[in-house]
Amino acid sequence: MLDTIKVVEIEGLGPGPFAAMMLADLGAEVTAIHRPDPSSPATGGHSMLDRGKRSVVLDLKSGTGLQAARALINRADAVIEGFRPGVMERLGLGPETFSQSNPALVFARMTGWGQSGPRSGTAGHDLNYIATSGALHYASAPGDIPMTPPTMLGDIAGGALYLVSGILAGLINAKRSGRGTVVDAAIVDGSAHMMALLMSMAPGGDLRERRGESLLDGPHWSRVYACRCGGFLSVQCLEPKFYSEFLSIMDLDGDPDFKNQHDRSKWPGLVALLAKLFASKPIDHWVDLFENSDACVAPVLSPWKAASEPHIAERGIWVEFQGMLQPVPAPRFDGKCREPGQIPLRGQHTEAILNELRAEGKIDSGNI
Repeated sequence: MLDTIKVVEIEGLGPGPFAAMMLADLGAEVTAIHRPDPSSPATGGHSMLDRGKRSVVLDLKSGTGLQAARALINRADAVIEGFRPGVMERLGLGPETFSQSNPALVFARMTGWGQSGPRSGTAGHDLNYIATSGALHYASAPGDIPMTPPTMLGDIAGGALYLVSGILAGLINAKRSGRGTVVDAAIVDGSAHMMALLMSMAPGGDLRERRGESLLDGPHWSRVYACRCGGFLSVQCLEPKFYSEFLSIMDLDGDPDFKNQHDRSKWPGLVALLAKLFASKPIDHWVDLFENSDACVAPVLSPWKAASEPHIAERGIWVEFQGMLQPVPAPRFDGKCREPGQIPLRGQHTEAILNELRAEGKIDSGNI
């Protein structure tokens, strides 16, 4: 879908490389500028986040390395960087550097705190950003310590995916107007923005600030339960017809305590009752019991176990490729799924890329 689009990625951590990988998955030509790093020699080392990219190792603190980086960015449609505010400008690679030579450039900046604000120059990580934005607040059962799957809510959803959407919007605008733009993708912004769906429930009383009293974080029918074998089962039968089917399968449809699905006063007691029931049998029992039903019950699987689950396996969502278990590119277009791109060795394309730039007269013929 993104054939002919050229993206340059300045090596960073987490969401930036993921966003660049996603653009490569979508067909863009992505060149990752990796820094010289003794712990990751240019002659070895694979990163799944580099799949589908070309890798060049450049020292951005050297004049010739900067010259090559500028040349690559000048012929790109978009550049991705994830440094703290001001770092790219100090390197001589900020947006103003390319305002005349590449006016349509989409300059995509990925940070946790954003390009402005009191925290913009300070360090932080995924958990800090979503904690501050409000996105972590409902991320566990009442009484439990808030916790989300690492990187999923902040780095990826609130960061990388917003960066990708910003880049795509910038590319569309550049094609229409000929003007580039600076994309300020901050994890605190994106993770707060994702709360809009949940926050839309507040006026009707289905979202309350106190945890355990809202429509999705308090009920017995919206929980994860432990099974006898140590496995876990997710239950979220929100709509009445699905809730009714859940009760029928569990042989609880005659229990008057379960009749009123939205009686908040009964939720804690019913949670305890279901927890006891689910803990009495191994997870395989419950999976078989709910198989092919609309009760909205599913096991919690690791990626390795998910790969062999019938639905996941039929869609080929997880694949073994280059010795790693990998998720295939998403989304799909016209019913087709792209295969993961080859993962290059770090610096694998350095000489080829430098030779291209030398042949174009964009850099000197000396060493980088």
